[in-house]
Amino acid sequence: MSMFKWEVVDPAPGQAVLPMQRLPWGKTIGLGAQHVVAMFGATFVFPLVMGLDANLAIMFSGFCTILFLLIVQNRVPSYLGTSASFVASVAAIRALDTDNDSSYVTGAILVGGLVLAAVGVLVHFAGAQLIHRVLPPAVTGAVVMLIGFNLAPVVAGIYWPQDQWIALLTAAFMVFAAVVLPGFWSRIAVFLALVFGYVLSWLADIVFGPITSVLGGATEATEHDRVSWAGVQAADWIGLPSGTLADGVSVVHGPSFSLTAILLVLPGVIALVAENTGHVKAVAEMTGEDLDPYMGRAIGADGIATAFASAFGGSPTTTYAENIGVMGATRVYSSAAYYVAALVAILLGLCPKFGAVVNATPGGVLGGITVVLYGMIGLVGAKIWVENNIDFGNPVNMVGLAAGIIAGIGGVTLTFGDDFELGGIALGTILVIVFFHMVKGRGSDSAGAVTRNLSHPDYDEGVDDAASGGTHKR
Repeated sequence: MSMFKWEVVDPAPGQAVLPMQRLPWGKTIGLGAQHVVAMFGATFVFPLVMGLDANLAIMFSGFCTILFLLIVQNRVPSYLGTSASFVASVAAIRALDTDNDSSYVTGAILVGGLVLAAVGVLVHFAGAQLIHRVLPPAVTGAVVMLIGFNLAPVVAGIYWPQDQWIALLTAAFMVFAAVVLPGFWSRIAVFLALVFGYVLSWLADIVFGPITSVLGGATEATEHDRVSWAGVQAADWIGLPSGTLADGVSVVHGPSFSLTAILLVLPGVIALVAENTGHVKAVAEMTGEDLDPYMGRAIGADGIATAFASAFGGSPTTTYAENIGVMGATRVYSSAAYYVAALVAILLGLCPKFGAVVNATPGGVLGGITVVLYGMIGLVGAKIWVENNIDFGNPVNMVGLAAGIIAGIGGVTLTFGDDFELGGIALGTILVIVFFHMVKGRGSDSAGAVTRNLSHPDYDEGVDDAASGGTHKR
C-alpha cells in the first residue's frame, strides 16, 4: 500500500481508526483542526518563554510534523509541537552574558537536534534496548526532574512579578481545567488558561487601570497596560514571520555556535529521547501494532525536525502528549488527520496578525501557566521513577543520583581555567549519568545500610521483607 493511500473507513462509535486508515475527508479535516487546538497552547507558550517567535514556531511545527510523518512512513501518528526540554537550557544560555543572543540559542538547539538524530540512527540499527542500557529509568527520571525544577527561578524572577494576582488566578484556573473539566476540554487546559488569563488581564486594565511592574528583560518598574495590542494593529494579515526579537536578533535568523551553550542544551536530548520513546510505546499500546522497528526513526525524525526548525530561528520540537490524549479520546489514530493539522498550523504561521496577538500575551498570564507547567515537567521525572518501580532503598539509586539532581537544580558550577564553565543542568546531567553507572552493579549485599534505613525505617539486615518482593532486607 502506498504511504499516501489511506483505507477509507466509517466505523461505528468507539471502533478504532488505524494509522493507515482515515475517515471521510470532512471528518478528517475536523479532527485535524481538533489536533491544532490541542497542541496550540504549549506550542506557542514555550517559544515565548525562550525569547523566540511564537508565530515562527507554529509555522515550523506544521513543517516538522510533515517531515516526521514522512520519515516514520505514516506509521507513528504524532504532532510535533514546541519542546519544553530546552527551556531551562535556554534560560541558562541567556544568563551567561549579553553576547549569547538568540542566534546562539538556536545554534545550540540545532546541534542538540543533530545529536538526537544520531541517537535515532543508533537505535534504529542497535535496537531499542540501547536506550534502556545507557539511560535506564532511574537516570532518565532524574534528568527530567532537574530540567523541570531548574526553571523555578525563571518563573519567580521574570514572569510572576509582572502581575502576581493575574498569575495566581491563571494558575488556579489551569489546575482546575486540567483536572476537573471533562474529556477533550481538560486536554487543552493550557489553551483555555491562556484565553482566561488574557481576558482577565483585559478586564483588569478596564477596572483597575495600568499596573506598575518590571517587564521581562527590563531592570526598572514602569507603568504599563497589561494588554497592549499596538503590535497587533500594525501587523499584516498575510505574510511571512518577520521583525526582531527582544534582544534585537531578526525573527528569522541563522545560528551561531558556542561550546558552552551547546553543552547546556545536551541534557535536553535525554529528555527528548525519553519523550519519543514513551510516545511510540503509547501509540503501539493504543493501536495494537508493533512499532519497535520505528522507534529509531521516530527519535531521529524529531532530531532532524528540531535541527531544521532551529536553522531558521524556530523552536525545538517534540512529539506531543496533548495529541495522544486526543487520539485516546476519539480512538482515531489516522496519520491523515495530522497532515491536515500541519497544514492548518502552516497557514496560521503565515498570518502575522495572529502572531502579534500571541506575542502580546501578558507576562502575568505566562507566570501563571509556567508555574504549573514547569512543575509538571519536574514531576514527570518522579512519574518515570514510580512507573518503573525505582527502589530508593537501593544505594545505587539514592546516592548515585543525589549529587547530580542538586547540582542541576541548584546551579552548581565547575570552572576550567578562565574561559570555560560547566554548571547547572549540564553538570547535573553528567554527574547523574557518570555516578549512576560508576556504582551500578558494584554494591555488596552488606552495603548501603544508611540509605536503606532512610527509605525503609524497618530495615534489619539479614531478614527478607516479603512485602517488598524480597528486593531489600530488614
